[in-house]
Amino acid sequence: MTGLARYAGIWLAQIRYSTVREMMFKANFILWIIVDLCWFALSLCFVQFLYLQVNTVAGWDRWQMVLLVSTNYLVQQIFQTFLMINLTKLPELIRTGRLDFLMAQPASAQFIVSTRGFEPGSVFTSVMAMIVCGIAIAHLNVSLSAVSLLAFPCLVLCGVMIHYALLLMLMSLAFWMTRAQGFINAYYNVFQIARLPREAFHGVTKLIFTWGLPLLLIANVPARTLLYGLNAVDVAGMLGVTVLLLVVSTAVFRAGLRRYGSASS
Repeated sequence: MTGLARYAGIWLAQIRYSTVREMMFKANFILWIIVDLCWFALSLCFVQFLYLQVNTVAGWDRWQMVLLVSTNYLVQQIFQTFLMINLTKLPELIRTGRLDFLMAQPASAQFIVSTRGFEPGSVFTSVMAMIVCGIAIAHLNVSLSAVSLLAFPCLVLCGVMIHYALLLMLMSLAFWMTRAQGFINAYYNVFQIARLPREAFHGVTKLIFTWGLPLLLIANVPARTLLYGLNAVDVAGMLGVTVLLLVVSTAVFRAGLRRYGSASS
């Protein structure tokens, strides 16, 4: 418990520092909120336009799709708020040698690398995503159980951790490669699959994006839990995949860190 309290204190201190630093550039802070909301609005507008042409997509009607898209956006914004902003800087830290300073901190190198920055603007956009989720549920007239409401944030957290593990493994390739920033753009494009219904995929493709590269679990399982209640197979599968990916990504990061340490000694 003492160790957890110490890590919580370090994390809160980093959040305070990052927030103060962001508030020094208020125009930039407000602009990024506007840009993020515009992207979210465009996604919702695309859904509305799509459903002017069809009634359902892979069995999902208009407001079910709005719920799926907003759930995916919620996961994405929470990930961006606390973790993604840091992981995308890992290749530059390795290339310039500034990772040495983070390794000297009184905490796990992975923890410091993953949490040293905080994006306060994404907190506002996360709240907007939750509001849209609520609006979608209201239009669907879904009777929400207490179990589903409790499970939803836990499953959203699992989605965030899946994103974290996948991107950590991808960025850790910088320990073996001179530059790995190009992978960031690839990840941006690929993780858009998470906002699509799982039923739209079939055969090998569905298998790959559900269990191999589990992007179809990230938003589909939380959204379906609100719509239809808990599905034991989906929930157990998502929890299992999350734990497995976290273990593997940590192992990959530590292997890279050993290589980095031996190269600088």
